[in-house]
Amino acid sequence: MQYSKSILDTIGKTPLVKLNKVVSEIPALVLAKVESFNPGNSIKDRMALKMIENAEKNGNLKPGGTIIETTSRNIEMGLILAANVKGYQFICVVSDKKTKDKIDILRAMGAKVIVCSADVEPTHVDSNFSISKRLSEEISNSWFINQKDYESSFTYYQQTASEIWEQTEGKITHFVSVVKTGETILGIGKYLKEKNPDIKILGIDTEDLPTNADFSLIDDLVKVTAEDALYYQQKLTLVEGIIVGKSSGAAIKGVLQIKEQFKPEDVVVVLFHD
Repeated sequence: MQYSKSILDTIGKTPLVKLNKVVSEIPALVLAKVESFNPGNSIKDRMALKMIENAEKNGNLKPGGTIIETTSRNIEMGLILAANVKGYQFICVVSDKKTKDKIDILRAMGAKVIVCSADVEPTHVDSNFSISKRLSEEISNSWFINQKDYESSFTYYQQTASEIWEQTEGKITHFVSVVKTGETILGIGKYLKEKNPDIKILGIDTEDLPTNADFSLIDDLVKVTAEDALYYQQKLTLVEGIIVGKSSGAAIKGVLQIKEQFKPEDVVVVLFHD
């Protein structure tokens, strides 16, 4: 019989899907790495599970413990999934900018969600960081992840990039991803460049780039507006049948903006984060 031992075993090994109508103007083969196939619907599932496994190995997380994290992105879904399967409690400290539906989903999945103001400095006693740190000191057998200090790019280097290389049989010529905080595109880009220095790493900039990251690995940065990202997010669903987030819409818009760079023999892989 073929089955997974738990839902956590389904994280990774996400499909490459050929894009057709939305990239009809591009002569190259354009493939989407669809990370929403992960059980938490995001590439962040990979990092969530890896962080927990590492904490178990180094003793930061013990049986029956409590995981504490402050986050505004998608990693909390992967964390609560892994916490539930492995028998941990999960406390998620989020800002009041997070949408109510996402908070409701986390609570429905068993997470304790604490909402704090986004309009205070990180050092303020009521900031999400300060609250998380205080909880980790008050709750015995707890682990405050503080993912900003976690080297997450290696997870994408080790897992996602190797999958892309194997799935394309090493024929990939371009890798495209939104930049965001940088860890995803840099981790994957590093692996691909080591395999073939001629592979072009194309970053899609949808917001102010972080100032503390080295983006010298990225061959080209393409600016995309929030409006265009939303438009192509919807178009991907309408013409390709793929339900994605705005970052995926931005990535496709970025590819279309530089369509003249691609040749018929090229293999372009676009990362759909969620």
